[in-house]
Amino acid sequence: MTDIDDLVRRVAIRAASDSKDLPDPLGDAQIAEAEGQLGFALHPLLARLYGEVADGGFGPDYRLLPLFGSGSSVVGEYLTRRKASVGADHPQWPEGVVPILTWGCAMYAGVDCFSGDGQVLLFEPNPYGGGSWEQCWFLDSSSLEAWLETWLAGTGWFEEDAFERDDLDEPRPWDRAASRLMSGASADVHDH
Repeated sequence: MTDIDDLVRRVAIRAASDSKDLPDPLGDAQIAEAEGQLGFALHPLLARLYGEVADGGFGPDYRLLPLFGSGSSVVGEYLTRRKASVGADHPQWPEGVVPILTWGCAMYAGVDCFSGDGQVLLFEPNPYGGGSWEQCWFLDSSSLEAWLETWLAGTGWFEEDAFERDDLDEPRPWDRAASRLMSGASADVHDH
């Protein structure tokens, strides 16, 4: 068993213990359909979570969004945010970053599907004062794997008692925000 297999197993155990009403995992065809709508592949670990654990409903705080469907979903939120960013003078949402959960107050956790490790980013728009959105993007975790481990260990910045700890690892400004926001500003966004 690889470390990722073990991680997915531990996430599934925690998810089942946190919620008795987890949605069913998605099949390969449903994940492929979502990827077709997005226009790129999900990060492999994220795809495994949706295919082996559940279609959202688990994870930190407000829990992962469903991959697609009515209401707020990964695909729906991504396509809406990208459509508003393409052609904008100041794009808000970078290509390839899928929103996986909301923290409330218009804040999102997103997985960068274009990064090998699946960096987890924090979008925090509340201090936005006009112009570039780069100051609203933070690196929450260098990888989806590490982010999940933090959740499983109860040591994330999002935990209720987080700011009482001396070893808190808070999100820091995402150094690639400006270049990533502009690189996909003229990309096609799929209408589905």
